[in-house]
Amino acid sequence: MTVSILDAMTDPALFGDTFGGDSFAAWRALLAGFYSLPLTDEQAEIFAGVTSGLETPQEAHDELWLVVGRRGGKSHAAALVATFEAAFRDHRDKLAPGEIATTMLIAGDRPQARTLLRYVRGMFDHPMLRPMVERETETGIELSNRSAIEVHTASHRSVRGYTISAAILDEVAFWPSDGARPDAEVIAALRPALATLGGKLIALSSPYARRGMLWATYKRHYGKPGRVMVAQAPSRTMNPTLPQRVVEDALRDDAARASAEYLAQFRTDVEAFLSLDQVQAAQRTKPLELPRRDGVSYVAFTDPTGGGKDEYTLAIGHREGDRLVVDAVRGRKGNPAAITADYAKVLKSYGVFRVAGDRYAGAWVPTEYSRHGINYEPASGTRSELYASFAPALNSGVVDLPPCDVLERQLVVLERKTTRGGRDIIDHACGAHDDRANAVAGVVAELAKKRSDQVFGLLTDGNEFSPRHGMAWAGASWV
Repeated sequence: MTVSILDAMTDPALFGDTFGGDSFAAWRALLAGFYSLPLTDEQAEIFAGVTSGLETPQEAHDELWLVVGRRGGKSHAAALVATFEAAFRDHRDKLAPGEIATTMLIAGDRPQARTLLRYVRGMFDHPMLRPMVERETETGIELSNRSAIEVHTASHRSVRGYTISAAILDEVAFWPSDGARPDAEVIAALRPALATLGGKLIALSSPYARRGMLWATYKRHYGKPGRVMVAQAPSRTMNPTLPQRVVEDALRDDAARASAEYLAQFRTDVEAFLSLDQVQAAQRTKPLELPRRDGVSYVAFTDPTGGGKDEYTLAIGHREGDRLVVDAVRGRKGNPAAITADYAKVLKSYGVFRVAGDRYAGAWVPTEYSRHGINYEPASGTRSELYASFAPALNSGVVDLPPCDVLERQLVVLERKTTRGGRDIIDHACGAHDDRANAVAGVVAELAKKRSDQVFGLLTDGNEFSPRHGMAWAGASWV
């Protein structure tokens, strides 16, 4: 007997107790439309409402992209679809000997992946499905029908080599950047693996900024018929049990954030600060570090840290006429005192006895550098101001960056956010890092300051510098 997704959601002998109630009515309509099942008039109305007026589909879709607010039931839906695809769709006639049809759940990080797996394990605790489970592993479940469900983190390398019956991408708008475009890279790696079995690609996410694959797919396909279906729905549309007061309180606290998190609207106050093309155009092909040259004056900038996930970074650069050359950028984790000692040696190897940096940890950093004969001076500008002066210099073509992959990724994930007061803040995206990017932006500001000091006849003690000088004098002309 063939079991449809609606059967699985409504049959009391399957998951009717969980998904058959009124609170999952919108999910039933949405998934029925995706799989091209007959819809009632009420379901057709719901389907049209979340797909910008699409009529009931006449054939199943290949891809489903869901822009749904937080607490809208996305994790429940992801586990349901994974269970349905693995347990009720038989691909054995298309599999080669020893081949397994894998339903892949992909999340941004391991804790999120483990959360999804817990939902899936709960589904397979059902008395009708438990006999299908042959083996459980740390990352998934293997079934008797030559299917498996596995959870993966968002890496285009880890998803290769599989025959995939379905790929479910959880919170794709918030995947961390292990590449310049991690979502695009993962999806490009998935599509060939889905082709053999005609597998489904399903992406579920709350929206964020107007960039990335979720936004690109939304712009291209929302409200348009075709093999790719896009739906958009506020949290309470998909989960009416969410109290309205939760949404109202969030809107009062921060309307822009709450509109994305609960109303499923892409944010207009957040945008990418630099593009991959901008960064790569400024990178030299080699070497990663330029050695010291006689007769060249170098400057340095450091971004210290007390340990943990952040790197303690150092960047060194020099001027060549109008060119602002970043000779080296380094990042290390570990004992801050030991790293400071090593960085002091690096600075001296370039003839540098003064390093700029932020005011991290009060007097500890200046004192520690002083122990090694290096004068530490707090930067005049904030991190955001350093980035603001860095972009014009980069765009004017006067910056020479090292071919550092980590630096490239950190620059590309920087975001410009507009506060409610109208002020722009530039910082790394949620879950990302910018330690090397900050050190490089600091060096470029120091080099631009050096140009300003030469032009205006200022002393080079840093007292007269502001990031506005760096922005104005990126090279030999105003930018």
